[in-house]
Amino acid sequence: MGESFQQGALTEATYYILLALCEPRHGYGIMQYITEISNNRVNLGAGTLYGALNTLVEKQWIKSVSTEIKSRKKEYVITESGIEVLKEEMKRLEELLQTGKVILKGE
Repeated sequence: MGESFQQGALTEATYYILLALCEPRHGYGIMQYITEISNNRVNLGAGTLYGALNTLVEKQWIKSVSTEIKSRKKEYVITESGIEVLKEEMKRLEELLQTGKVILKGE
């Protein structure tokens, strides 16, 4: 994996944002989608979301996409690099889950 994932685990917000951007979405749509897929457990505020979006664009894990209709809403989508980061995080989470299952099974 490239240098961009060397910082360790993703935050929960970053993980959900990357998942949400597997399809192009604008900010409010991202917030709604994350609330939906997390069963209302994760609710991102606008400040948190837009700060994270800027960081993810800088890391080239997501990119802004142009919309067909002139709109003030900026849409984003995950990049190939972002997909790789997401896949690596999913592997890490699966490993954590499996380790926990093995250890708890011994109780």
